[in-house]
Amino acid sequence: MYALVEFKGKQYKAEKGASLKVDRIDAEPGAAVDIDSVLLVSGDSVTVGAPYVKGAKVSAVVESHGKDGKIIVFKYMPKKDYRRKQGHRQQYSIIKIEDIIGA
Repeated sequence: MYALVEFKGKQYKAEKGASLKVDRIDAEPGAAVDIDSVLLVSGDSVTVGAPYVKGAKVSAVVESHGKDGKIIVFKYMPKKDYRRKQGHRQQYSIIKIEDIIGA
């Protein structure tokens, strides 16, 4: 059984026992997170929402937080003496899917 969920503006495929890397959540490791915006639930039959499946939710637990590798943003214009270098490290949280409750 799996579900497609929308979380913080992005879509993820959630399966029971799987770990997802999502944008950082303001919750301590070990805290429970419920995701109510379920787009699709697949089990014995497939249920598709319009836009969300009523009564369906995915429960998860925050495992840890971290930062991705550095991404370099470099702007350059030839012959104009224009160079800008900027770095960015995206913060993320890893959540473990505990249960999928389908409608």
